[in-house]
Amino acid sequence: MSASSKTPRRIMALWFPRLPTDRLQRREQAQQSSALEAPPLVLVTKVNNALRLSAVDRRATLQGLTIGQPLANARAMLPTLKVVAANEPADLKLLTGIADWCDRFTPFVALDGPRRLLLDVTGVAHLFGGEQAMLDRIRESLQAQGFALRSALAGTAAAARALARYRDGAVVASGEEGQAI
Repeated sequence: MSASSKTPRRIMALWFPRLPTDRLQRREQAQQSSALEAPPLVLVTKVNNALRLSAVDRRATLQGLTIGQPLANARAMLPTLKVVAANEPADLKLLTGIADWCDRFTPFVALDGPRRLLLDVTGVAHLFGGEQAMLDRIRESLQAQGFALRSALAGTAAAARALARYRDGAVVASGEEGQAI
């Protein structure tokens, strides 16, 4: 039996719910300092011959806009809305860059859909002060870089994903995922 089979698997899920809008807002903030007065931002994609919202920033969410909503409805609600075409290759490039940045914590980083990363942190958390300290350090660093982030750590990828979405910041011991969820 190998040493790795004795250590329970530990998976960290990082979910970037606003990655496309974060990408654009980070770029704008680098170019100008008056981002506070910017109108709500949405990205759109053509679905069945209609433009639909594919990403919304925090201001747009607070105004009641949601992903999947028709652009015409969104503009009726918020006439000053800033609309940008979705750019999935740019979002993927950014997510890949974040994954590369995460290599400082573990070499086992995987893209998990268009807005998520999975990090296998089995056996490395002690190098960063423990699991909660490691999770907090990653979260704080990425949030300081301008990303909206939800994250969690558990024994399985599915549990870590669910906890990241619904219990941001949770660290659940292996075997206790069912109860935590």
